[in-house]
Amino acid sequence: MFALKRHLVHIVKYRILWMVLSAILLIPGIVAMVYSSVTYPNHAPMKVGIDYTGGTILQYGLKQKITNNDLTATRANLEKIGVENPYLQILNVNNTQQEETKNNISSIISIRTKFIGESSEDVQNITNALSSQFENPELIQVSSVGPTMGKELFKNSFIAVALAFLGICIYLSLRFRFDYAVAAILGILHDVLFVCGAFSILGLLYNVQIDGLFITAILTVIGFSVHDTIVVFDRIRENLRYYSKKMSFGEIVDASVNQTLARSINTSLTTLITLFALYFFGGVTTKDFVLAMILGIAIGTYSSIFFCSMLIDFWNDKKNAPKAPAKEIPAA
Repeated sequence: MFALKRHLVHIVKYRILWMVLSAILLIPGIVAMVYSSVTYPNHAPMKVGIDYTGGTILQYGLKQKITNNDLTATRANLEKIGVENPYLQILNVNNTQQEETKNNISSIISIRTKFIGESSEDVQNITNALSSQFENPELIQVSSVGPTMGKELFKNSFIAVALAFLGICIYLSLRFRFDYAVAAILGILHDVLFVCGAFSILGLLYNVQIDGLFITAILTVIGFSVHDTIVVFDRIRENLRYYSKKMSFGEIVDASVNQTLARSINTSLTTLITLFALYFFGGVTTKDFVLAMILGIAIGTYSSIFFCSMLIDFWNDKKNAPKAPAKEIPAA
């Protein structure tokens, strides 16, 4: 019992602090999502890519190396010919792309725009605009998603997230007590809201868009978050079995969190090291996906240790609080 009382972190003692910290983490993102829902034409809480709205991605191979400064002039040239809000990226060149192109390309520029057909005049106009800035740009790939297909993908993505959430709710309700299940579900919502809010802010400030990979990241974050929370809850339930008569519920929560703290941090840290390597040295097209994973795993570790544990302690206090005696009604 004495070993259980040696704490590195105190959940119960500073639970108001964890509540305030969670509010600080969530409120800016929620505000950004509300603002985005009001200002975006499609009323989406985040800036969505062509996977969901429909559109076309054109990739051009260029002989010279280009930088982000060159994209400013490219964007201006495209807007002059009527291309609205083009989203430009510089992509890495791999060996396969080198072999499949006519010219020896050094850079690839990716242009996302509204839906256009592959044989449309718009494609030729874009090619001509790039020719005025770069030497012999070569169109190497055109990918299009129609508006109807985009809406279908969005609906299927929403169904996938809803089914995953429903399955986790059912499992938690069967595995734990009702208050444990509610705390874990609120923890999942906490993590998803944080990641979505962060991407809403990035969309407003840096034009970051979400696509199908973002939904994959959200599903992964949900699984990681609930997995870490279950480990903590299992330890709380096990300690309650042996120490419920010797220690208060709050002391048991603190002890259980501290017993699983090293495991939670080590698991998250090794995963984050891999993700940071992918973010800084991986391809440009997966950067946003990896960023969502980094944010989700970081906030999932925090919520499992501090947020969910704090909730069940708070719930237990409310449940066991002495009820105020009923007031007697004076006789008439």
